Amino acid sequence: MGSRRIRRDQRQSDMKESRLRNGKLKVKERARRDARMLTMVKGGKLPFIPTIMSWLSTKLDKPSRLITQEEVDQFTKGEAVPA
Repeated sequence: MGSRRIRRDQRQSDMKESRLRNGKLKVKERARRDARMLTMVKGGKLPFIPTIMSWLSTKLDKPSRLITQEEVDQFTKGEAVPA
């Protein structure tokens, strides 16, 4: 075995362990962020700051420039948003 392969294998195992350890923390952080963003969206009207627009874009699966206030209202109520 060459030294490059040994280093690669060590890196792979280190990254695998890191993903397992940090993954749990990331799930919790995503839940906290979702709750925080939802409260900000419920308290305001379009246009939001870019951070919130990006989050909404991901949640609604739509470019932020195409998001309407009606869709935001439906999303905050928990209803299905029409495609």
